[in-house]
Amino acid sequence: MSVRSRWLMISVGLGILLNPLNSSMVSVAIPRLQNVFQLDYTDVSWIIFSFYIASSIAQPVMGKASDLLGRRKIFLTGLVVAFIASLLAPFAPSFAWLIVIRIVQAIGTSMMVAVGMAIVRIHITEKQATALAVLSIFLSGAAAIGPFIGGVIIHWWGWPAIFFINIPFVVVSFILSWRNIPNEEPSLAVTPGMSPRKWLDWMDASGILLFTLGLVALLVGLLSAKSSGHISLGNVIVSLIGLALLGLFVRHELKVSSPFIPLRTFAKYPAMTWVNVEFMLVNVLYYSLFFGIPSYLQMVRHVSEFQTGILMLTLGLCSLVTSPIAGRWIDKSGPRPALLVSAILMTLGSVWLVTLNQTSPVISVCLALAAFGISNGLNNVGMQAALFQSAPKEIIGVASGLFNTSRYLGTILSSLLIGIVMGGKFSFEGFRVLGIILAVIALALVFMNQRRREPGQLL
Repeated sequence: MSVRSRWLMISVGLGILLNPLNSSMVSVAIPRLQNVFQLDYTDVSWIIFSFYIASSIAQPVMGKASDLLGRRKIFLTGLVVAFIASLLAPFAPSFAWLIVIRIVQAIGTSMMVAVGMAIVRIHITEKQATALAVLSIFLSGAAAIGPFIGGVIIHWWGWPAIFFINIPFVVVSFILSWRNIPNEEPSLAVTPGMSPRKWLDWMDASGILLFTLGLVALLVGLLSAKSSGHISLGNVIVSLIGLALLGLFVRHELKVSSPFIPLRTFAKYPAMTWVNVEFMLVNVLYYSLFFGIPSYLQMVRHVSEFQTGILMLTLGLCSLVTSPIAGRWIDKSGPRPALLVSAILMTLGSVWLVTLNQTSPVISVCLALAAFGISNGLNNVGMQAALFQSAPKEIIGVASGLFNTSRYLGTILSSLLIGIVMGGKFSFEGFRVLGIILAVIALALVFMNQRRREPGQLL
């Protein structure tokens, strides 16, 4: 690999790691934000919802926008947006403003993720697989060590530091990207001179709006009911409006020629659909633990942010160590054995959480973290392999987009699950109920993988 290719890879890598880093650091900051802004647990959980909803929408949209504007422009603009958001967030006058800035940050960081892999794939021609593998390490590594970094910097410098820490990454990435990402002509998929109406139709602005409003309304209705402790007529109406909007979204997506989420693909390729369903459930499990454990440690066991970050490192390190081993295993045996072992480990980890009591040694939480960390390493490779084997080559781009959508839906559902179980206050009793629910989901995954006849296909 040439020196220029290495610098290009570093430039892109430093940019794309910002999205997973910022989505994971906040897991340790939730108790501190709850105290600072005097909020209940349900309200503060919107710091998670907002980022994932914005990312799930921004990444496919920005991928399409790069066809009009060019990948270099999207990447550099994303760095500028992320810089502004990271600079302003610590000075947010209220939690509502912090959420707005957090959404802007998600959009900026998603702009880089949306085009980063494509930049490397296009401009690095030698040892391309190695280059893409290195970028995957940037993504998975940032997510894995995010809680550790968040715990350390919050302990010493407070919650604003989780935003300030982005600035050196953004500055270095911008300088390197300006120098190393080549200029390119926009794709001819659409014409730059098209009318605003046609451009909005091509981007499926109506589908995006229906999806966003429907999802937010449904989340507001469900979480408000749990937080207040009773179901009011207003909660029911808001939830029904959300469901109605999501129903209209499904109807709209089945009609348009350029849908935001190509739902017809699910019906056409059932094996691929099952892979996406399983991947969504995997992410519900993983992120419920990812966001639930730090809150349990700090709010129930009164562990400091620094110690929480250290303990959460178990999750990230086990995941990183397992991934390359999983790759070699799956190359030989296919994804089924690895995914079955992963589901069993998640079941054992969930059951272990249920057995904990308020006097259990804090270090014992590491057993559950290790089980989920190893399972995550197996899933990172196994689910991707199952996708490639279940999706026809001619739609692999669409399949990858749907795969990422399943990931984000899983993370959003995990936050919703925690919010519904806990309500306004994170408690030990709620944590035990969460463990029981996760164990049931994990057992369902065991069953699904036992019935998998071939890699990527279910009975």
